[in-house]
Amino acid sequence: MKVHLNQIPAGGTLHLEGSEDAAFLELQLAGASAVAPLDYSLDAGLSEGGLFATGQLSLQVQLKCVACLETFEQELRVDPFALQKELGSQELVDLGPEIREEFQLAVPAYPRCDGEGGRVCPASFPTSPADDASLPAGPAAWGALDKLKPKD
Repeated sequence: MKVHLNQIPAGGTLHLEGSEDAAFLELQLAGASAVAPLDYSLDAGLSEGGLFATGQLSLQVQLKCVACLETFEQELRVDPFALQKELGSQELVDLGPEIREEFQLAVPAYPRCDGEGGRVCPASFPTSPADDASLPAGPAAWGALDKLKPKD
């Protein structure tokens, strides 16, 4: 994503909004793949020899669950996105490397298909006997161990 400095009004900001192909994000390095274009809404402006950009970014990605190994889709959001970049003599500034870094950090290290609560992972296990009716509840589960008391 590139910003033309000549399009930014003096003392003001330039609003940038739209979609862009997400191939430049190189998300396969983080274990994800984009399934839709990158959506962005940014305000860019100039300040004392630098460019600033603020706003939000979102992207629909496909991930693989670490528990069941099934693929699932999840939206990654970078909100708020904030950037301050020093300017040289260039007229065109590329925000791509900074946006790439933000999304590579936004990909979960251990993605789970049930992470957002919308689905139950097939590899989920009950966390307590009360969650699973097939397990004996309460003291009965300890009955066999209670019989193993050592003799004095």
